[in-house]
Amino acid sequence: MSITLDLSRATPATPNLGPVNLAGLTRQQIATALVEAGVVSPSQAKMRASQIWGWTQHHGLTSFEGMSNIAKETRALLADRFVLDRPQIVERQESIDGTTKWLIRFAPGIEAETVFIPDVGGGSGALCVSSQVGCTLNCTFCHTGTQALVRNLTAAEIVAQVQTARDDLAEWHVGPGERRLTNIVFMGMGEPLYNLDGVATALDIVSDDQGIAISRRRVTVSTSGVVPRLTELGERTGAMLAISLHAVTDELRDVLVPINKAYPIAQLLDAIRAYPGLSNAKRVTFEYVMLKGVNDSPAEARALVELLRGIPAKINLIPFNPWPGSPYECSSGNRIHAFADIVNAAGYASPIRTPRGRDILAACGQLKSQSEKTRASARRAAEAG
Repeated sequence: MSITLDLSRATPATPNLGPVNLAGLTRQQIATALVEAGVVSPSQAKMRASQIWGWTQHHGLTSFEGMSNIAKETRALLADRFVLDRPQIVERQESIDGTTKWLIRFAPGIEAETVFIPDVGGGSGALCVSSQVGCTLNCTFCHTGTQALVRNLTAAEIVAQVQTARDDLAEWHVGPGERRLTNIVFMGMGEPLYNLDGVATALDIVSDDQGIAISRRRVTVSTSGVVPRLTELGERTGAMLAISLHAVTDELRDVLVPINKAYPIAQLLDAIRAYPGLSNAKRVTFEYVMLKGVNDSPAEARALVELLRGIPAKINLIPFNPWPGSPYECSSGNRIHAFADIVNAAGYASPIRTPRGRDILAACGQLKSQSEKTRASARRAAEAG
């Protein structure tokens, strides 16, 4: 079945036939590119790559001209051979609640959405990044899942989402205490564990304390439950773990999250218990979308508590975010609060996530597909006119 395919190396990016873009590369990748282009000797490559990396990752430069610790002649040579480009922002939308969504084009036909959610928990802001264009998992409550997988995003393309947001928020030259973008969540388009190489490398770049410097403890990777990759995720990234659970029985989860047919709940929970570093100080987050009449009963709340007993965890209750054609409705406020009361009484923190960006289809489960449909509809209207 398609849900069991290992897509971590599926469909590589289309080769870039133009100048090499150094903006989102690792130090080693920059060094290799410099040597291959004949710009520096192998003995000079490490030093020069570190200089370029610092200017791009710490200062956010998009031009070689401002790299004052590199000789003018070398800067001209770099500008002749390389670029420091950002991807194209196709569309920028801002919600009435301050949420910002960017539709970003990395290459022709390769687009993904990135969302900045301000004021999440004590004034911090979270950037929701995508790891794939499209998705293979077909979770029935998720709009993104209606778009077929195009390909994995490269590590540089994932990093570019963070750089684009920092450009827009003017955060390259502010102190740590002044930042609005403090957290990153891999909760955008795609299944991060099917692109673990790209996600892990991107996380290495954005968490480097000489660059963007977002702590690994402030990075959360959300997965629908690709069990064979969970331990590797923890060992390679040190990231916080979030699990899209959404049901307490295999029968229902098989429908809501079809990957459950390959990795059922008991197998998933065993893997979570073995997640590297899991403790009361590093709890796993279980995400539970509230669907009216589907998974929101008091009996299911009690079953959820029993299911997770002994696992250091918190449980995010997510009011369902509607999208055109969805077969589901959001649970009532009273139903959600009653569910939360049962979970809280058992000793689990169970915050009810406030929907953010619904008016621009930037909320959980709403990304990309509607943007495609909206633009296609606009084009048809223009052509008819």
